[in-house]
Amino acid sequence: MTLFGQAPADVEAPVHESAVRIDRVSKTFGKGASRTLALDEVSLDVRAGELVCMLGRSGCGKSTLLNLVAGLEQPTSGSIELGGRSVGMMFQDANLFPWLTVAGNIELALKLSGVPRADRADRIDELLELVRLPRAHRKRPHELSGGMRQRVALARSLAQECSILLMDEPFGALDAITRDAMHDQTERIWAERGLTILFVTHNVREAARLGDRVIVMAPDPGRIATEAIVDLPRPRRMEDADVARMSGQLHDVLREFDLGDHRG
Repeated sequence: MTLFGQAPADVEAPVHESAVRIDRVSKTFGKGASRTLALDEVSLDVRAGELVCMLGRSGCGKSTLLNLVAGLEQPTSGSIELGGRSVGMMFQDANLFPWLTVAGNIELALKLSGVPRADRADRIDELLELVRLPRAHRKRPHELSGGMRQRVALARSLAQECSILLMDEPFGALDAITRDAMHDQTERIWAERGLTILFVTHNVREAARLGDRVIVMAPDPGRIATEAIVDLPRPRRMEDADVARMSGQLHDVLREFDLGDHRG
């Protein structure tokens, strides 16, 4: 199956350095009769500096695959190669420690990453400036809006000096206006830092808005159904006609694989 934006099969693809190479990865949970095959021989090559969105309904293995790339789980079979690159991860819930200030939450990540105490204040300043929260040091999580908490979570992820950022539905709980602002922030930081991003979402418009490529996953067991290259110019908006057209095509693929209605 092909989608608009994919190169014809007879056109040789340009050579790019791989940041993430997933080779025939399978993952099972449980044993015996309760054994569940969550991922079935998934292969994916993500280029350095690429922003790839993984799209599909709950249960198709998107988050499991992200956990495998992060090293939080080990594959049952197959291999994942990162070329020695460091990985940061951002979740749907900001998961900030409520008893720590914004600066304290980021400092903890810096400490765990081995950053010397003398260097942490400058790094905190730099990271909060990067996520456009330059005066939030002394605030506590309950004083922040949902979008601001996610910006702090993003700063904390980047405190690990990662070159690969894994984002597991980080904006799913935000209202549409805040989510759109976070898309802008993510795209800006991705470009400024030269990050490689794997971004999990249920939302077809979000995938078309952000991705260089969209990987559509199917369930039972989790596998890659197809992919689309998003050859739309940046910057993009959720309401752009071309983004809507791409979203419609992705939605049709989801329906074909009986993934339900995820127009978002």
